[in-house]
Parts: sequence; C-alpha cells; structure tokens
Amino acid sequence: MLNLLIEQSALTQAWAQAVEASEYQSLTNPPLSPELMRKAIDTVTAWPGYQPTPLHSLDPVANACQVQSVVYKDESGRFGLGSFKALGGAFAILDWAAKTLTEQLGQPVSIEAVRNGDYREHMQSLTVATATDGNHGRSVAWGAQLAGCACQIYIHRDVSVGREQAMAEFGATVTRIDGDYDESVRQCATNSSQHQWQIISDTSWPGYTDIPRAVMAGYTVMVDEMLQQQDTPPTHVIVQAGVGGLAAGVMSAWWNALGKNAPKFIIVESDRADCIHQSLLAGSATAVEIQEETLMAGLSCGEISQLAWPILERAVTAAVTISDDLVPLAMQCFANSEVSAQAIEAGECGVPGVIALAGIMKNDQLRLQCGLNANSRVQLFGCEGATDPAIYNELLKQTT
Repeated sequence: MLNLLIEQSALTQAWAQAVEASEYQSLTNPPLSPELMRKAIDTVTAWPGYQPTPLHSLDPVANACQVQSVVYKDESGRFGLGSFKALGGAFAILDWAAKTLTEQLGQPVSIEAVRNGDYREHMQSLTVATATDGNHGRSVAWGAQLAGCACQIYIHRDVSVGREQAMAEFGATVTRIDGDYDESVRQCATNSSQHQWQIISDTSWPGYTDIPRAVMAGYTVMVDEMLQQQDTPPTHVIVQAGVGGLAAGVMSAWWNALGKNAPKFIIVESDRADCIHQSLLAGSATAVEIQEETLMAGLSCGEISQLAWPILERAVTAAVTISDDLVPLAMQCFANSEVSAQAIEAGECGVPGVIALAGIMKNDQLRLQCGLNANSRVQLFGCEGATDPAIYNELLKQTT
C-alpha cells in the first residue's frame, strides 16, 4: 500500500517563495517571546503524567521519496487526549486563571496553585468558552476541569458525535450550531460577550491576542522535545494548518532555537479550506468560504489567525494543498507498519505531511524551490491519533 500511496500522492495547489532568516528576525515585536515559550515549556513539563511524545523514523518513506530521513512527531498519546491540542488550550486556561485570580485577590497566584486546586472555590464562579472542530475543545474542557471552572463549547454541524461526547466527558456543556466552523466561532463570541465568559480560542482577531498567544506557546513544547530527541535538527518541516496557530508556534520555536539555521517550512492544507495558501498568494490575510467540509476536520478553517499571519508571511517557504482522497490509505499505511518499524495510530489530521511530501517530490520545480534533495532531513507532525475511534476504524476499512 505504501507504493500505491507514493504513486498516487498529488498536490492540488502549490505556492513557493524565497525566505531569508532575516525576514522573521526583522519582526520588532515577535508574537511569541522566548520568555513566554519558556514559561509554557516549564509549566507543561511539570504537569503530572507528562512524557515527551515519541519521534518515529519513517525510513520506507524516506527511501521512496529519496531524502536522507523523515521523522514523525507522534502526538496520539499526548496526556491521553489524542492530539497536540492538549498542549495549547489547557496551558492557556491555567495561565489565564492564575492572572485573573492574581488581579481579583490582589496577591500573586501561580499556575501550579490553580492546577493543584488551591483556588477551587474562586474558580467555580468563572466560565471559559471556545469553538472547535474537536481536538482544541477537548483540551479546553480538560483544562477547565484541571482549573475547576465551568466550560461552554460550541461545535458546528459536521463535528462527529464521538468528538462531542469526548468533550462532554470532561464536564463541558457542548452546543451544536447549524453552520460551519467559522460560524461556531462567531456564535461563541456573541454568547460569551452576553454572559461574560472568557473565550479560549486558538485563533485571534483584532483586540483578542493574549490567549491565542498562550495557546501557540503551548505548542512549542513539541519543538523543545524534538530538539532533545535528535542530534541533528531537520532541514525541512512540513506542518498542517487550520487557522495557522500550530504552524506559527512551531516556526517561532525553531527560529528562536536555531536562528539563521532554522529549517525551511512547508504548509499543507486541505484544498477545501486553504486560507493560508490564499493569504500567501494575495500577500495579506484572506478568508475563504468553505463549500464542503474536509475529512481532515481539524483543518476545516476558513479564516487565518491574525496573530499567526505576521509569522507565516515571513517564514513559509511553500504552501501546498491536498485532497481528501488519499487520507484513508495513508492512515492504513501507518496502522499496518508500512511507514515505520512499528504500527502508528495516525488520525485524519495526522497524515497530510506524508501525502504532501510525496506530492512535492514529484513536482520538479517545487522540489527545487523547496531545496528538497538526497541530503534533506524532513520533519512531519502526527497531529492526532484516533480522536474519534468510530471514524478512525471505519477509515481503516476503506479501499481505494
């Protein structure tokens, strides 16, 4: 099946630009400061149950794509939540809670004290809210449970029942709206304003940046782990994008750690929700209208995060889009130990990087623009595992 995946992998759209290290470093006020990234890393790694997620070598993929190495950051086991999102929403809630209580009580309150339940009585009067395709909401619901506050979550019409139930299991009140992801964001914002709930979003807009900044900072834990897990850093990073928070977060972390030696960054999106690709083409943040939901639910976002855009426009070497067609086959290759020495639980949003890499390597012009060759060391992100087991198992049974 791996040979079939490599042969059939194709890009539906592609864009590339020349990027110099000085472009990102020219930001006078980078959206993510080294201090905030370090705060997130130190906080998350001190949580009970913390363990670095594994980095798998995908040697058969590297051989088929004729690059030196391909490694895959497997987030399927992150804090038992099944995705990298566990790092962002939960950290942002605890950070917000500590700051809020410090202001309300007139005395310093630490994140650790909130997490340990020292202020449960005060937290019970507070409510957080978010809109989600599933994984971010699960992290927010878990974070609210850790902090001891109430949680309101808005999901759109196409979010699976399994993902809805997973959020409700953490005590969240889940409301399904008749619209797409971007409409659920708007509805959440409206109701939060009426009820004075605190929005915990992984996307940002004018006047709302502090919490999305904390969410992005949480994602940098992955890069800190990867720098410790391998002797030589990657030359290329292929990262999935919805609103762009994940991509901007990991790019910031690599720039901060490696400076001019940072890898080249390639964005992969669904061709049904390509707001970053369209923004890069236009040279400004551009929204797209989603006509049909993608199978890769976490990538179904039509509006780019305003906080992420200044990073992405400077740091992205290439942006590509893929269709849903090969997602089930790619998931099967991971589950059947065809891409690595062991089976890997890779959900719908865990496999776009492999499809994108194979497609790029068949596009001579794009491959040259990206500088991909036999000496390239490629980093992929396994953003999620089986976050909805019923959907995951059904996709493993599909045939091409």
